[in-house]
Amino acid sequence: MHCVKPMGQRLMARTFDSQVADLQVRIAVLNGYTAPGIPITLAAG
Repeated sequence: MHCVKPMGQRLMARTFDSQVADLQVRIAVLNGYTAPGIPITLAAG
């Protein structure tokens, strides 16, 4: 949740469904930023 706050403290959407969609978009953007830094691990053997 700490990482979502710099993207804006307030939700711009008024309805609950729109607020949920707004948060899902923010989370998708954050996941896009962190995805390149996550190592891919494979099982040995």
